[in-house]
Amino acid sequence: MLARLLIQMVTGNSLAEEMQRLIIGPLGLTGTAVPENEQDLPEPHAHAYYRYDEDGQEKTVDVTSQNPSWISSGGDMVSTTQDLHTFISALVSGKLLPAPLLAEMLTTRPTPLPKMEYGLGVFVQETESGAKIITHNGGHGGHAALMYSTPDGKKTLTAALNYVDDAELSLSAPFQQATQRLVSELF
Repeated sequence: MLARLLIQMVTGNSLAEEMQRLIIGPLGLTGTAVPENEQDLPEPHAHAYYRYDEDGQEKTVDVTSQNPSWISSGGDMVSTTQDLHTFISALVSGKLLPAPLLAEMLTTRPTPLPKMEYGLGVFVQETESGAKIITHNGGHGGHAALMYSTPDGKKTLTAALNYVDDAELSLSAPFQQATQRLVSELF
């Protein structure tokens, strides 16, 4: 929220306008949008689900149409996997940031996770083979994205997931293990 407010105060423009001007437009991200207060997604799109308990009965509902503004600049963008590839590749290869800012972004600090450190907005992860990859995955409301890249941006893995928004399911050990196996195979 603070990032969004700061952008608006400094530039006089909305986050959506600045994202279009600085990232979406220059990179030609035709499948990416900052919906602000809109609930509808352009077709075709994946569906998202939420699971809850009502009177001892487990129910699952489609929550695809929602207003993501509550998450603010922490993830209220919609993108295709192709655009995620273009973005992460451009980001880590220096097409979006001058070299000193890119170096600052990639300067990492330890995290509690083994073989993973955090920079400014990105994780730097070491694979089982010792290769370094840049990543930042995320999701909310039944939608998620995976985004991994080699430090030079030449090899990437991007994926979109729809899932039941349930921490016990989406953060489960089998899901994390499957993701790490895929990353290890590709990188």
